[in-house]
Amino acid sequence: MLKHKGHSSKKNNLAINAVALQDHILHDLQLRNLSVADHSKIQVQKKENKSLKRDAKAVIDTGLKKTTQCPKPEDSEKEYVLDPKPPPLTLAQKLGLIGPPPPPLSSEEWEKVKQRSLLQGDSVQPCPICKEDFELRPQVLLSCSHVFHRACLRAFENFTNKKTCPLCRKNQYQTRVIHDGARLFRIKCATRIQACWRGYVVRKWYQNLRKTVPPTDAKLRKKFFEKKVGRDP
Repeated sequence: MLKHKGHSSKKNNLAINAVALQDHILHDLQLRNLSVADHSKIQVQKKENKSLKRDAKAVIDTGLKKTTQCPKPEDSEKEYVLDPKPPPLTLAQKLGLIGPPPPPLSSEEWEKVKQRSLLQGDSVQPCPICKEDFELRPQVLLSCSHVFHRACLRAFENFTNKKTCPLCRKNQYQTRVIHDGARLFRIKCATRIQACWRGYVVRKWYQNLRKTVPPTDAKLRKKFFEKKVGRDP
């Protein structure tokens, strides 16, 4: 009897480990509709949606003006982390079959990652996915120090059904919104505008100089004074 109990318990442990690993793979591939852990959450969300529909009440518009609070202007240059909280542990990670995800990076660690990205010149170069300059479009920095367009990275994740870096293939990276590409693009535009304006000012100055100062060449000097004499009444 004891042998049979031990054999059945081993079978149960193997079955639990197999289900836990399978669930972890589904989470890793972001196939959440097939996951065992999220099935109860989906049912709870459906129940909440039904209760919200029942509690919904009609609102009568009286036509009176309501005082609306203006939203506070957000700092466009502010950097923030897109996933501040680590993902919930899967069953395999709780059982110790697979290591837990890394903890969220601190501000000092993010600063080191950004310095590494600046040394590599990732923000100066085009996006590795679409091969276009970052310009003013949203830009994200990964915890592996690689930089992409936010929309390009989201499209890559949706296409591959994985959260892996397109360059180094690091799994479960952390993302942070940065604005280095937009700042460099503004500097580039400002220098082009200044160069264009300075060129216009120099050309106007040179044209006035040609009209007032006689040239040193004898033939050009003769033509210059002939025009001057011909213009005078």
